[in-house]
Amino acid sequence: MQLYNTLSRKKEAFTPLDASNVRMYVCGPTVYDYVHIGNAVPAVAFDVLFRVLRHVYGDDHVTYVRNITDVDDKIIERAAENKQDISELTARTAEAYQRDMAELMNLSPSVEPRATDHIEHMIAMIGELVESGHAYAAEGHVLFRVQSDDDYGILSGRSLEDMIDGARVEVAPYKEYAGDFVLWKPSDDGVPGWESPWGRGRPGWHIECSAMSKAYLGETFDIHGGGIDLIFPHHENEIAQSSCSHGGAPLANVWMHNGFITVEGQKMSKSLGNFHTVHDLLAEWPGEVLRYTLLAGHYRQPLDWTNKGMTQARQNLDRLYTALRALDDVEAGALTPAEKLVTALSDDLNTPLALSVMHDLAGQANRAEDVADKVRIKGELLASGALLGILQQPIADWFQGGDDLDADAIEAMIAQRVEARKNKDFAESDRIRDALAEQGVILEDGPQGTTWKKA
Repeated sequence: MQLYNTLSRKKEAFTPLDASNVRMYVCGPTVYDYVHIGNAVPAVAFDVLFRVLRHVYGDDHVTYVRNITDVDDKIIERAAENKQDISELTARTAEAYQRDMAELMNLSPSVEPRATDHIEHMIAMIGELVESGHAYAAEGHVLFRVQSDDDYGILSGRSLEDMIDGARVEVAPYKEYAGDFVLWKPSDDGVPGWESPWGRGRPGWHIECSAMSKAYLGETFDIHGGGIDLIFPHHENEIAQSSCSHGGAPLANVWMHNGFITVEGQKMSKSLGNFHTVHDLLAEWPGEVLRYTLLAGHYRQPLDWTNKGMTQARQNLDRLYTALRALDDVEAGALTPAEKLVTALSDDLNTPLALSVMHDLAGQANRAEDVADKVRIKGELLASGALLGILQQPIADWFQGGDDLDADAIEAMIAQRVEARKNKDFAESDRIRDALAEQGVILEDGPQGTTWKKA
């Protein structure tokens, strides 16, 4: 496999530290509200990587950790606005996130740790940094001393001065240097807090991921992923605090970052009215359509989210499922993905090229006459789809799924229409077709009879 490493700024051949346990950490959500479609980009991209790694190294030899941040100032503020208990807010929104990601056909990570379950790990790591001189306590805070780390800036490639100028750093009198960042902060009454050597408080954001990744993946692991917006300060700070507490050992060998998302050519924002949560989109579109739309662009490139793109994704999925339906009369052969598709995904997750391979297989399916060819193609389609996380539901569910339609009633109307056509009563046939269309049902007449699908 070739993966683009943000650390080296080039594609590199991927060699795991231990092929019997390939380890990956991806930054998950801060759970205070429904996540927006931009948050789904890393979830889907790294789900594909998880699937490919499992294909290459074996299902039992890949560990994928995606955290949940359930202690954060945004959470505290939202809970206060809602007059709601913080644990109730985080439990509800974390469950909503997991449900939405499952609707996008994502596999569950191997481990999904929550920050509040790992406070002891964070306190221990902060203590190591204080003891080694890389951190200091001041007015109830503990801060990382960035000037103590000669490699600080290795990921973003910027100097300390450039990073401070380009970021909104908190200027506080207790800081030795403006760029020093918080590892621990004091908690007032009514705010979540834990006892520590520096007083009652709570962790800073950055230390959470360092502690959780170490707990499940060790000091150094294979791949760390997240959005491009996390390169600085979050991932830069993760590297600094982790390597300094590990005696200089690197945190991760490969750093991967997905690109930004815009909506209809504009930056997504609530003020522009183009802020789309996954929850709201799922009320209008199947999750597989959202997933296909994300896969249609390369994970490292900017993606413009449009209604046209979703419509095209639905049509493309229709074509793929139609190809599978054409193979309904044969059992799938060996579930082996197409070689060209594996090659595409092994080239830094080239999902657009992989999807084109899927459509080539669909074309073969529609033209195939030999049973042996049909058996092979069906196996390749299903296995290839599994690597991308598509084509995983029954064909009928794709075309006809939904609790709002009465399948038996629709089949009865289709039978009536068939009878009307036999009797050359085309007015009645058209009436039935139009009545079904008003219900959101599209009829397709073919050599094998009439089939239907949701509009």
